[in-house]
Formats: sequence, structure tokens, C-alpha cells
Amino acid sequence: MNNWCLPHKRENVESYLFLKKLYSNSQECPRSYDKLRVNPRKPNCRLLSTHDDYSMMSKLPKEKTSVVTILRNPIDRVYSTYEFSVEVAARFLIHPNLTSVARMARIAQQRRKTSGVSTLDIWPWKYLVPWMREDLFARRDARQLRGQLHLVANSSYDVEDILMPLHEYIHHPIALDIVHNGATFQIAGLTNNSYLAEAHEVRHCVLKYHTLGEYVLEVAKKRLADMLYFGLTEKHRESATMFANIVGAQVISQHTISSSSAEVATNDHSEQSSITNTISNANDQGNSTYQTLEDVSSTGKDEVARDNLTVGKLMEAYESCISSLRNSQSERRVNSLKRISPVNFTKEARRQVPEVVIQEIASLNSLDVELYNYAQHIFTEQQGHMTQRMVYAVS
Repeated sequence: MNNWCLPHKRENVESYLFLKKLYSNSQECPRSYDKLRVNPRKPNCRLLSTHDDYSMMSKLPKEKTSVVTILRNPIDRVYSTYEFSVEVAARFLIHPNLTSVARMARIAQQRRKTSGVSTLDIWPWKYLVPWMREDLFARRDARQLRGQLHLVANSSYDVEDILMPLHEYIHHPIALDIVHNGATFQIAGLTNNSYLAEAHEVRHCVLKYHTLGEYVLEVAKKRLADMLYFGLTEKHRESATMFANIVGAQVISQHTISSSSAEVATNDHSEQSSITNTISNANDQGNSTYQTLEDVSSTGKDEVARDNLTVGKLMEAYESCISSLRNSQSERRVNSLKRISPVNFTKEARRQVPEVVIQEIASLNSLDVELYNYAQHIFTEQQGHMTQRMVYAVS
């Protein structure tokens, strides 16, 4: 049997919904969004949720681990990272100042020791949200000193009286280190959250000498090609179908075999059959989207229905969950952005961003652009192979 590893970015919440349907709560390892957690009481847990990059594989049995992930269009990924950082940071504007924020953070930290993990514990948001939070408070303080009450925004991505404009954000040292080419560095295992001792030095060499990035890109391409499955956020439905038919079908088959034989079930419980799903990125003022994921994806019915699960039923359950999740995320975003009105991040607002800024983002993410183009090609091939297998199965 295999282990499953999903380096989780925000876009991977959809895969997480699938995995929650495939595994029971008792098979889930302690959540590891802030750091790797191993519970001796659950030595054979099969679903591990984490925000680590590919270097996490150094902590897992490679011969028993299959990796799956989802890639996103690099331009959209930068937009999303900027928007989400601002959205979460804006929730703190309920406080009068940063001193009040710090006081409440200490109280919240004590509560989280028993209640879970905050967005502020999770990479990369533990860096990006405080950065945007300080920026929002500084600009609000400046407006109050000027007595500026009414604001007009021609573009939600360029309202310097309220928040750091996108064109300024993309050139900031923090964005250069953490945001740009994030997919390539994550798959190469070279983020600032890496388990590799040399990661920091290598990453900064690439930032300084751009030609070295080609070597990192080749590593990322090879790892991507070797993955059991990867999807594309922009091809949501196709990716979901492929995930269900490749990963879902394998796990369902394993469940069926386990259920049909007491001997196999006993073996499955042994250390040789540990299935690990590693999920690595998302986000309350402190509590995260991941709690929402838990709410929409975990029901008592799942435990009962899992033994009778099919690929078709998995897709039906997924569609129901993803709809609830998106509604919840949308409502949360609306409430957060009210605090920085008239800023409102929408598809229409994105279309108003000057082309020169979009070209700068593409240039700053050249490795990710090339990796994504490569991924699109491989994805199309995989989709063709899957369709062919399904046709053969029917005939």
C-alpha cells in the first residue's frame, strides 16, 4: 500500500475535501499546519495535514509515499496571496491599535494550546499577515491624523491611503523572498520554511543570480512529473474528476480489500501499511479557513458511508462540500473587507490592474510561469490517458 503526500497550498483545500471523505477522523494524524506533529498514540495515521514544502519528504518513507498537489496560474497566485494577506490582516482593524492586537494575541495563544492552530501560526501567512497588518494600521493612523474620512478607490489594487498598492507589494523584499516563484521553490523544497539546511543559501543565490534558477526549475519539473497526480486550479472540474479517478479510486480499492479480509485488515494496521497524506497552505482574526474545512467536510454520515464509497459518490460528496466551503469563504471575505471599504477584491477589479504591473508579476515569477506551462502540457497528457482508460473500461 502507498503513502499519500499532498504539499498543501491554499488552492489544495479542494483535494483536502476529497481526502476527508476517503479517510475517517481516526485515520487523521495531528494537524501540522505550524510544525510537524507526530502523536505516538497514532503511529499508523494515514492523513497528515501540513504546510511544509517538498523537503518534508525527508521526514517520510519515500518508498511508501505518493505525492499529489495542485498548481495555480502564477499571476492569479500572486493576486490571491496579496488579497488573502490583506483580508486576514483587515480583521484586526477591529482593534484601536497594535498594542491591543498584541494583548489579544497573547490571550488567543493560550487558548490555541487546546483549541487548534491560528492562521498566524501557518506558513507563509505567519510572515505575510503581520506585515500587511502593520501596514494597514500605519495607513489608518495616518488617515486619522489628516482627518481623512471619505475615500474613493479607482482601483482596489492601488489605494495607498488604505493599503500597500499591489505594484509596491510585488517589489518588497518579503514578497521577493516568500511570494514570487513560490510554487517552484515549494516543489524544490527550498522555501524559507524548508527542512534543508542549505535551502536559505540556495534560494538567495537564485534570487541574486537568476540563471541558477534553471537548475531549481529542473528539479521542480522532475518532481512534478513523478507525482502520482497533480491538478490545475484553473481546470477545477477536470482536476477534481482526475483526482477522484486516480487517487480516489486507489484508496477506495484499498478500503474494499481491507474490509473483505480480516487478515488484510490486520496487516493494514501494521506499520508497513501506514498511508500518510501530507497537505501543505491557508485561514479569523486568529482562527483559520481550515476550521471551516473541518466543519464542511466532517459529518457522522461519512464514517458510515465510507465502506460503500464509489468514485461517483465521492464526486457527489465533493460537489456538496466545495459549494458550502466557497459560500463560507465568500461571506468571510465580504465581512473582512468591510473594514477597508471601498477596497473590494473582485475579478472585475483585477481587470483594472495596469498591464505593466501584470508583466512585472510575470517577470518576477518567471520560474513559476515556465513550471506552469510545463504542468499544463503534462496535465493534458494525463487527462487523455485517463479518458482512454475510462473508454476501455466501458467497452
